[in-house]
Amino acid sequence: MSTLYRREVVNRLAFIDNKLPGWVSTLSLIGLIVLWEAVCRISSVPELYLPAPSAILTTGWNMLSSGELLINAEASLYRIIWGFVIGSVTGIVLGLATGFFTIAEAVGNPIVHALYPVPKIALLPLIILWLGIGEVSKITIISLGVFFPVIINTYSGVKHVDPLLIKAAVAFRASRINIIRKVILPGALPVIFAGLKLAAGTSLLLLVAAEMIAAKEGIGAMILHYGDLMLTTKLMVGVLALSLLGIAFNYLLNWLEKRLISWR
Repeated sequence: MSTLYRREVVNRLAFIDNKLPGWVSTLSLIGLIVLWEAVCRISSVPELYLPAPSAILTTGWNMLSSGELLINAEASLYRIIWGFVIGSVTGIVLGLATGFFTIAEAVGNPIVHALYPVPKIALLPLIILWLGIGEVSKITIISLGVFFPVIINTYSGVKHVDPLLIKAAVAFRASRINIIRKVILPGALPVIFAGLKLAAGTSLLLLVAAEMIAAKEGIGAMILHYGDLMLTTKLMVGVLALSLLGIAFNYLLNWLEKRLISWR
């Protein structure tokens, strides 16, 4: 029975560890695009409701060549990069503090849990009232959306660090800064990156919302403009640009995670 049990465990682990090749995901995406193109060509669905992928790519190339797409993408990149960096750095620093220091935990946790459920987009009119309609208000709302997932995940990551590692560092008379830098932060990094990936999606949502409400340039403003004009193909170009931006963010975070947590 023990031999059969071991074989069963080995087979289950092999099934879990078995990874499909990368071309499977690529093929599924290509298949979806081909099906979409076929539906648009075969059916009588007007382009107003469902433009074909070929029409979207052609329109996107024309908008890219004219510079329109680049101008809007540059404005959105500026806002989302600054908002993501400010929100994530602040969230990691305060998350480490609330997870490691008792006073910071007692003071900070109630505030974080009280403000986290508030929809950040609902604060945008108030932020515009305080900071004006310029870039600062847009970057601030994105930073707030990024801050809360990051600080909560960082706090959770700190609390799940093996206490034996901390006790060993204390036994070797390591300073608090060295404990945080060499024990706490590396141990919490996997959970921190989970929070960063969650925050990346939130930042895109808030970027579009902020640009739709208070911006003349940006992908969100472009989508709203062409939606009002009922130019669905150009609207879909903006949606495609946001999708590519999200993929780029995810790829960058995965690359950083592999570089910084190579020991995993």
